[in-house]
Amino acid sequence: MEDIAKGVRSFTAGTAVSRVMGLLREMVFAHLFGASQGAAADAFNVAFRIPNMLRDLFAETALSAAFIPVLTSERAKGKEFQNRLASNIFNVLIIVTGIVSVAGLLASPHLAKWIAFGFGKVPGKIGLTAQLTGVLFPFLIVVSLGAWAMSYLNTEKSFFVPSVAPALFNAFSILVPVLTYGWYVSRGKEPIFGMAIGVLVGGLMQFLIQMPLVFKKGFRYSFVINFRDPEFRRVLTLFVPVAIGLAGPRINVLINTILVTPLKQGSVSWLNYAYRIMQLPLGLFGVAVGTVTLQSLSRIVLDKDVVAVRSRLTDSLKMALFLTVPTSVLIAFLSRPVTRVIYQRGHFRPEDTLPTAVALVLYTLGIPFIAGLRNVAAVYYAYKDARLPMYASLVSVALTIALNVSLIGVLGFMIFPLSTSLAAALNFWLLVGFLPKKIGKFEMRPLGRYFASLTAAAVIGGAAAWSGNQIFVKGLGAGFLPALASVILCGLLGLVVFYGASRLLGMTETRDYLRRFLRR
Repeated sequence: MEDIAKGVRSFTAGTAVSRVMGLLREMVFAHLFGASQGAAADAFNVAFRIPNMLRDLFAETALSAAFIPVLTSERAKGKEFQNRLASNIFNVLIIVTGIVSVAGLLASPHLAKWIAFGFGKVPGKIGLTAQLTGVLFPFLIVVSLGAWAMSYLNTEKSFFVPSVAPALFNAFSILVPVLTYGWYVSRGKEPIFGMAIGVLVGGLMQFLIQMPLVFKKGFRYSFVINFRDPEFRRVLTLFVPVAIGLAGPRINVLINTILVTPLKQGSVSWLNYAYRIMQLPLGLFGVAVGTVTLQSLSRIVLDKDVVAVRSRLTDSLKMALFLTVPTSVLIAFLSRPVTRVIYQRGHFRPEDTLPTAVALVLYTLGIPFIAGLRNVAAVYYAYKDARLPMYASLVSVALTIALNVSLIGVLGFMIFPLSTSLAAALNFWLLVGFLPKKIGKFEMRPLGRYFASLTAAAVIGGAAAWSGNQIFVKGLGAGFLPALASVILCGLLGLVVFYGASRLLGMTETRDYLRRFLRR
């Protein structure tokens, strides 16, 4: 059976570039606009959240989960069948996202008043949110086309270019606001609009950079819009439950936004900054393994080999946990110095660092479960069953909403990352519980022991990294370069100690997965 490590390594290499660029984008954003010092950062984060929620429905997760399994089946029939379906999906995407974007543009003042009503305490903050929402809505069109190109290339077993494409999005999201900041300020205008324009340009470039390889892989465009096509309907049959399942978390995000906007100014931005750091290990490893696993399982399911499906799922879960558990624990132990190094400069003040770091710790609790969830859900999608993931998602959303509403008065903004992590754990275990209906008996106890041993070794490594950082801070001082050196050196120390602890605990898997992941 084909080793997924090669695809994961390729995806991770490309994602590493884009994620580092993404962190650089957040560093620039924090420097220019801060968190609690002004209205612009919160307004942009809420405005961008609205089209971003629709992106999750029309693009990325929903599109790939529905598109890749069916496109894989068409690919087996021949290039003509594959390209006809791909063209049909492409054309429908443009029409649907175009209509939604125009509607969103017209409705942006009402959306901002409804979602960000808590901003009413600050004069002009809702109005700024509405204007930014209108500018950002067309982002849905270009990012959906980028997800279409990514799905096509993943079907062709090409993972590097799709994973590195977001780097262009991040690059232009940095360049445009930096280059236009002085121009806006000199004319008395709000410079945050440069950030919004950068997002639009970056989204377009993320799509365009993939197209040369799409054509090289044999895609030939045709103007076909056929809603009655059986394969299109198969995609739609998968897409609708996935979109509904994702709609639950998106509705949850909307409710969270409504709940958090009346809190202390900066709360929206603290959560957003922490979330961006959390996405680094999740994107590098969790999403990488899940993406490659979906493509691999889609081919295995065509051969009706249930034993191979169970073997692939076990392997992918172990690899996802091996990559995400130590990195997420390490980030949790170093959350404050990591946050300080990435963000604390310009308008991002020291008083913004602690709340962001606290939110980051709570987010990291859910990283292994989110990574595992993508792999388990891939089994259902490969079997063209999106209903059970939809139901599990809606149940986890109900838990999140209940926790947020009941505990916001006690925990404040901290309940949002905590409930996100708890909901991810619940969603994962719900899907695992129904696996026997798809692939027969699936033994989770060995995976449970593996997870426990990984966590123990990771905590030992994290404690070593934290202790080392305390020593470095006292010896090197509090400047940026000493802090950066401390994070890098202590992070490496933590990983080395983790590996040593895992070997002492008898975990031969860590050696095997490390070799597979690094092997050329």
